[in-house]
Amino acid sequence: LLIVMVSVCTATGAWNWLIDPDTQKVSFFSSLWNHPFFTISCITLIALFFAGIHKRVVAPSIIAARCRTVLAEYNMSCDDTGKLILKPRPHIQ
Repeated sequence: LLIVMVSVCTATGAWNWLIDPDTQKVSFFSSLWNHPFFTISCITLIALFFAGIHKRVVAPSIIAARCRTVLAEYNMSCDDTGKLILKPRPHIQ
């Protein structure tokens, strides 16, 4: 949720930064200084990625998928929260 919120803020700030007519007339750093919302949200987004927040979003789904692959051999599975699901045994006749 945090990464989505900061991404939306960055995109909104970028849009306002790009449509500002003064952006083309002043230097890059002056332009960033004139748009603190974009600057702060962009720095926050970069800091979140350096802190590894993207790993927290992707890693649980990868772990759950690998667990499902292993558990399928034993007629078991798990949901996204890690709860074990026992499947009925196949009847061999």
